[in-house]
Amino acid sequence: MFTGIITDIGRIAAIERRGDLRARITTRYDTGGIDIGASIACDGACLTVVALGDDWFEVDVSAETVSKTNLGGWDKGYRINLERALKVGDELGGHIVSGHVDGLAEVIARRDEGDSTRLTFRAPAELAGFIAPKGSVALNGTSLTVNEVEGTDFGVNMIAHTKAVTTWGTVGLGDKVNLEIDTLARYVARLRDWARS
Repeated sequence: MFTGIITDIGRIAAIERRGDLRARITTRYDTGGIDIGASIACDGACLTVVALGDDWFEVDVSAETVSKTNLGGWDKGYRINLERALKVGDELGGHIVSGHVDGLAEVIARRDEGDSTRLTFRAPAELAGFIAPKGSVALNGTSLTVNEVEGTDFGVNMIAHTKAVTTWGTVGLGDKVNLEIDTLARYVARLRDWARS
């Protein structure tokens, strides 16, 4: 489990495409405190550490994960949001994030408002019903509050701090970002559907 509070920006140091995708990611994390098999959210996708070095770790990305996320577009030098897994007793500053990406949202508008930036996204139709004003979403692993929703489109506001400590400062129109809907919304919808059957 994660909180959607980004704690490092990693960089793809090497990428190998074979049956699965293998990526080496440089980090400022103390890799001496990371175990093989640990989970790290990489742009919102929960991935397993399979190798470690002094300032890097490697992950394998399955074809299934590539098909549901933007990770297939990773290339050498690409910057990604990182978050270590939540430990018992850690502060829950964002919201509960599983690292299981539900689909891709597209950036359809960007407007600066003072030091903040308002972004509008288009969600896949099958996920739009799970997104509510003042609810939470995880976008590229970042816990964000939804400002408004209109059909499949929804808006969020990025404060200057968020843009500085994540990759959101460089997002552009047409970019596809990893979207994870709020876990609570998922279970409420499931209970509603079960009660109707």
